Amino acid sequence: KFAMVAPDVQIDDGKGTILISSEEGETEANNHRKLSDFGIRNGTRLQADDFLQDYTLLINVLHSEDLEKDVEFEVVGDTPENIGPKPSEPASKNITNGSDDGAQPSTSTGKQQ
Repeated sequence: KFAMVAPDVQIDDGKGTILISSEEGETEANNHRKLSDFGIRNGTRLQADDFLQDYTLLINVLHSEDLEKDVEFEVVGDTPENIGPKPSEPASKNITNGSDDGAQPSTSTGKQQ
């Protein structure tokens, strides 16, 4: 549903419990476990990162009894149709001090000591 290529998914609880890893075989044992086995319930937040596409999603898990027949889950919210790499910044943009606050390098001509 999110067009992720190599996702890493963890519970956003500060403990760093990894549910899905982009490293092959690292979380294979989790594939047949239910979310409730990890303490994931209504209101739990998950963080999904896709390093290859350089984006992160925060997922709020909400329980619902109102799903249509044979529907296991529903994605609600802003879901871009074409998720992909961020467009590169224009080549003409020159930030010499690492910020985008408009600061320019010093042009003073005073004597240095």
